[in-house]
Amino acid sequence: MFKKTVIPAAGLGTRLLPITKELPKEMLPIFVKANDGRVRLKPMLQSVFEQLFDVGFREFCFIVGRGKRAIEDHFTPDNGFINDLKAKNKGGVIEELREFYKKIESSTLVFVNQPEPKGFGDAVLRTKPFVDSDFLVHAGDTYIMSGGNDHIRRLMETHFRLGADSTFIVQEVEDPRQYGVIEAEEVREGLFKVKGAVEKPEKPLSKLAIMPIYLFTPKIFDSLEKIGPGVGGELQLTDGIQHMIEEGLKVYAIKLRPEELKLDMGTPETCWEALNLSYGRLLGR
Repeated sequence: MFKKTVIPAAGLGTRLLPITKELPKEMLPIFVKANDGRVRLKPMLQSVFEQLFDVGFREFCFIVGRGKRAIEDHFTPDNGFINDLKAKNKGGVIEELREFYKKIESSTLVFVNQPEPKGFGDAVLRTKPFVDSDFLVHAGDTYIMSGGNDHIRRLMETHFRLGADSTFIVQEVEDPRQYGVIEAEEVREGLFKVKGAVEKPEKPLSKLAIMPIYLFTPKIFDSLEKIGPGVGGELQLTDGIQHMIEEGLKVYAIKLRPEELKLDMGTPETCWEALNLSYGRLLGR
């Protein structure tokens, strides 16, 4: 049903300086269990890519900016490096890299430049030439752990079944003021018809915060082209969603389940939480 995914990874990561001066925040690590059973550290962006590949996506558009060369380098197979690891008898790591490289070589990867940080909506809008049908948007600094990647499968099934123009994931949070927040009607448990969406509201109308994993029809581009800058003087994807709602388009949200863990690299605190949660999940905590 869905072939293409857009992965914005151009944020400056200012809240994580100085580590993000040269290293993109999307390349910061989480814990994973390797095929040989060992615990390894893997860049979050690689984990996002592999999760989407395992669900069935094969066409990827990464939005990158200045100082993001490490992303393109990491997603370029390096057989010379594998040969160096062979000489050092690093068998387990070699197999992990080979599997990663096979996924890259079985995919189409496109890199689009966002030269200035003009917002999440601006990043998505720049991918318009890449998109010709319904597509997924998945932030590069957020990863959700769920059994069998069920949150993505559930998102796709819901979007297709309802004939939606946009469907995305929400989570109930204690303080939603730093998120996009929805006003919605719960049509059944865990499924909401979205009536409004506001970016970083001072007085949120609910505690349902938007998680940056979305499905869109290409109609989102029309909305992004018609709206102006929002919070922070940037083009906000949340404002594009609100415009879709005002145009009478069908917008839905599904809620994360309690056992589904969200990891993100937004602040030092959430980085620490991502490491703790990913390691704890490996240990069955």
